[in-house]
Amino acid sequence: MRLLGGRWRLLIVSYLVDGPRRYSDLRRSIPAISQRMLTLDLRALEAAGFVARTVFPTVPVTVQYELTADGARLIPVVEVMRTFGLWLKERD
Repeated sequence: MRLLGGRWRLLIVSYLVDGPRRYSDLRRSIPAISQRMLTLDLRALEAAGFVARTVFPTVPVTVQYELTADGARLIPVVEVMRTFGLWLKERD
């Protein structure tokens, strides 16, 4: 729970389920998150071994994030949370 707790980490993982994403794509996908919080949560997920960060030597620098093999094990958790969220929406 310490690794996935908080407001944004599971949501970030859910956007990476579909494949690698650039930092700017993640930022646009989650407009309510601050730049600092996105950076901190991505670093925490990377440190836990769930997310891999790739830096491309372009100008400006391009950074891409993707799930690792360990991160892919979170996909069932993301799917359950997605199903539960849709159920909650329908209930209201």
